[in-house]
Amino acid sequence: MHAFSGRRMTLRNDLAPDPDTRRAEAEAIALAYRSAYRDDERAALVAAITDALTDLDAAEQRERAARCVVSYGFVRGRLGAA
Repeated sequence: MHAFSGRRMTLRNDLAPDPDTRRAEAEAIALAYRSAYRDDERAALVAAITDALTDLDAAEQRERAARCVVSYGFVRGRLGAA
């Protein structure tokens, strides 16, 4: 579903939103999933958790890739200076 996968990009800054904003956002996401799964709350919950875990895996893969690029850059920089 991933209706809200680009959520972070809509924030105006990198500060964490206040708890009321976070709750309102969570409620909007929950309603979207519930609507998508025709009020089947269990299916909506399972889908939301599955999507969250998928997004988490993707973020971890991007983080690992970024670390490799940074490590490679440091090693490459050292070898080039020698």
